[in-house]
Amino acid sequence: MTDTSPASSPQEPQFGAGLWLFGQFLDRYAADGYGEPVPTLEVIKRAGQVGGIVGVDLNYPWPEQNLSTRDIKTALADQGIRANAITPHIYTRDFVKGAFTHPDAKVRRQTIDRAKKAIEIAHEMGADYMKLWPGQDGFDYPFQANYAELNELAINGVREVAQSDPGMKVAIEYKFKEPRTHMFFSTAARTLLAIEEMGVDNVGIVFDLGHSLFARETPADALQLVSSRGKLYGVEMNDNWREWDDDLTVGSVHLIETLEFIVELRRINWTGLWALDQFPFREDPVEAAKASIRTLKALNRAVDRLDLNALKAAQDKQDALAAQRLVHELLLGKLD
Repeated sequence: MTDTSPASSPQEPQFGAGLWLFGQFLDRYAADGYGEPVPTLEVIKRAGQVGGIVGVDLNYPWPEQNLSTRDIKTALADQGIRANAITPHIYTRDFVKGAFTHPDAKVRRQTIDRAKKAIEIAHEMGADYMKLWPGQDGFDYPFQANYAELNELAINGVREVAQSDPGMKVAIEYKFKEPRTHMFFSTAARTLLAIEEMGVDNVGIVFDLGHSLFARETPADALQLVSSRGKLYGVEMNDNWREWDDDLTVGSVHLIETLEFIVELRRINWTGLWALDQFPFREDPVEAAKASIRTLKALNRAVDRLDLNALKAAQDKQDALAAQRLVHELLLGKLD
């Protein structure tokens, strides 16, 4: 029977981050970048300056050709950080028409081969999983694509990657749109259906809180959906205005939904990293990461003060006002 009780006190969360959080940021308006390019080893030092980050997600291939995996491992170890995930570049210029779903079979093969190589790197780095973000897989216009064919190509491609090494977890990070107007792995439910069709045991999901908000999901609900099927491989956290993947600091817009998300993380006994996926275009990246960690720690402490029995009683009755009052008094103090 499914555990429907509210969260109990877990161990203190450990924090991670996408290493890109500490580099240079680009968009289509400031194509020359916000700030100067940052060498990878300096990016790693910035991650170490945050304090509390124990794992990072790294993109592969490495940005500088002269960097070796050993160089990266040494730099991380110097900061007391490990590799949590390896994410291959399968969404850059070479893949502008798609990665797994590219119309050219040679590019599809390049995608699969790069993902397999990323699995090798993940083993070398001691990472927990290899992450796929196929941001160019999808379509932009009506009648542009044969949807059944896209489905077949995406599922067969990821399946081949996963089958090449059943001992390594392969995690898909879904996103509603951007850079394509419609991405193939767009929602929790659609991605779970695709994984089910793959028929392999080592493919799961990296759950990005902001992507769930962006997809008009209720993040806590979508999280339990993924977890209930044993497919939750990673968690990334940020915030946005639900109109775009803004990658703002955690809790800056949707504080209550972030609180509910943490309650659900605790209810499912999530023990993995709480990883930050942020793009602080105009803020200091180290300070932005510190701000998110402070907020997450405070929200986690707030859950410790939440009257779980009263919350369960309200939820058993689906009493919205009683549940809301509990949360509001938790955040605002006693209400008159």
